[in-house]
Amino acid sequence: MKSSDSISDLLTHIRNAMRAGHEKAELDASKQREAVVKLLAEEGYVAGYKVVEAEPQKQLQVRLKYDGQGEPVIGGLQRVSKPGRRVYKGAAEIEPVLGGMGIAVVSTSRGLMTDRQAREQKIGGEILFNVW
Repeated sequence: MKSSDSISDLLTHIRNAMRAGHEKAELDASKQREAVVKLLAEEGYVAGYKVVEAEPQKQLQVRLKYDGQGEPVIGGLQRVSKPGRRVYKGAAEIEPVLGGMGIAVVSTSRGLMTDRQAREQKIGGEILFNVW
């Protein structure tokens, strides 16, 4: 079944896989989903990812990351901008997530970036989701 909101679908797959204690989450790949997972990997929230050739569509395998006690590194995922209600912020309006303990993923004219990168480069955009 195709979802009209691929980002929410990605976040739900990751959230459910973490709660179940799985090593990885697997779902249909897209350029946008791959960019989001790449950003999460760069920030240390997931262990890594890879795109696997499959029929009828490529699959995105996300390796989840856990701490020493087996707890997921990701404490929470919250969708901000939704298909029915887009949330746009200027660079000065983007607030830190949990006082800087988490990140907001922002879709800008220069691609996806964290809230910190967007503020440093003085670029606003659509706030996709928060992760902590």
